[in-house]
Amino acid sequence: MPMLSSPPEAEGRRWGVEEVGEMSVRGLMIQGTASSVGKSVIVAGICRALRREGFDVAPFKPQNMSNNAAVCADGGEIGCAQALQARAACLAPTVDMNPVLLKPEGNEGSQVIVHGRPWGKVDGRNFLQVRAALKDAVMESFGRLADQHDVIIVEGAGSPAEINLREGDIANMGFAETADLPVVLAGDVDKGGVFASLVGTLALLSDAERARIKGFLINKFRGTRALLDPGLKELESRTRKPVLGVIPFLDELRLPEEDGFFLGGAGQRWPEGRRTRIGVVALPHLSNASDFDPLASAPGTAVRYVFRPADVDECKALVLPGTKNTVAELIHLHESGMSDAVLGLSRRGGAVAGICGGYQMMGERVLDPDGVESGLKGAPGLGLLPVETVLTREKITGEARGATFQGEDVFGYEIHVGRTSRVDGTGWFSRLTRRTTGEVIEDGCAVHGGRIWGTYLHGVFDSAEFCRKWLNDLGADLPGVPASARDSVEDGLDVLADALIRGTRWTALKEVMGLVR
Repeated sequence: MPMLSSPPEAEGRRWGVEEVGEMSVRGLMIQGTASSVGKSVIVAGICRALRREGFDVAPFKPQNMSNNAAVCADGGEIGCAQALQARAACLAPTVDMNPVLLKPEGNEGSQVIVHGRPWGKVDGRNFLQVRAALKDAVMESFGRLADQHDVIIVEGAGSPAEINLREGDIANMGFAETADLPVVLAGDVDKGGVFASLVGTLALLSDAERARIKGFLINKFRGTRALLDPGLKELESRTRKPVLGVIPFLDELRLPEEDGFFLGGAGQRWPEGRRTRIGVVALPHLSNASDFDPLASAPGTAVRYVFRPADVDECKALVLPGTKNTVAELIHLHESGMSDAVLGLSRRGGAVAGICGGYQMMGERVLDPDGVESGLKGAPGLGLLPVETVLTREKITGEARGATFQGEDVFGYEIHVGRTSRVDGTGWFSRLTRRTTGEVIEDGCAVHGGRIWGTYLHGVFDSAEFCRKWLNDLGADLPGVPASARDSVEDGLDVLADALIRGTRWTALKEVMGLVR
């Protein structure tokens, strides 16, 4: 494991702990009883609601762990949830919104991204040491945001009741105490056990931490409110803290999920009446799952994860997604029989596409001579494209746009390690211009008239003209260019903000933030 150095210096003022604590920042921190209780979406909803009322609001997450990353204009990486929250606040995402991002690499630890750039690796043996060392980077970013915006809405990570991780915490109560922010605790009623989760979380906190929690939000409620009310009253009686809102389950909310698995799990049936069935190969270390949201929202199109070779039989197309461990994923595909299923679909005339790591896997081989991703030195690819990849320590990140070999406009972002070369020098997928450097490149590879293709361009299906053409080639028969998935996200953020205002004691919530006197 490489030696971890101090965080890279950022331009401008460096904020110390004492300075941030004296700032009297307006805002709050949303913490949760567990992961996946809806913290990211709640923060996005609050940001959009406040922005519509004219507040200059920004999102912040001190430490995130996710392989679903977005790229900022300067090429820096942040969690995709913070990019969505920035959009909710009508801001361009910046690396200060998520100064520390941990990207898991199989079972061997995580890559550490600080201020948008690779910083080192961490595993269970040195996690606490590294986390303490990153506190300055976290507070520096928070201080800059507080200088630039009137209100900061902060998202916690996991649960503050992880008592084994409390020492040196920068993600939950440790951060809230340093920044002197009030906390609202969210729980997921849809999973069951929400009252026990809320009361149990409080019980594991110190007196000072409990005092910092100003109330509760109950998320994902569906059913008759009268059945919930007795529990709410007893919760308030036991804890002497108010329930600040009950947010409804928004079944049709089509917003990107941080960890992506919103296309359905193993055994799920294809939706009725949708003829164009597209499978996304469910890799164990899949990343950037939001790449496929535009496909899922297209009329007549069904998209779901495929876990077993038999799941491929009814697909018209397969997409191989990105991953943080390409060689290990290739070995998994070969050993599970999924590689034979992918090749079988291709031989039957089905379409196969790959994005980033998925594109690398479609080639002749992937080599990792320097152990960039793991101790595995390489693996044979699927042989669908005449390319080969050598993984390198250099990481390429940044936005790009251009046109495919058939002329459709495409845009998105790169975020990958490795160099991929076409062994016969022909068959590029798109010609792109990189935003940060102005460099023009030939990206990806396409063969068989575009039925089989791969690209490094995340977000390529957000390009509406290209998406329509590809779906129509599969038989979707879309009459015109479909509405951009970006437009549906905007609509979703407004629906979310409306539901949050209706479901909460909105004025009381703003009082907690210091916005109402």
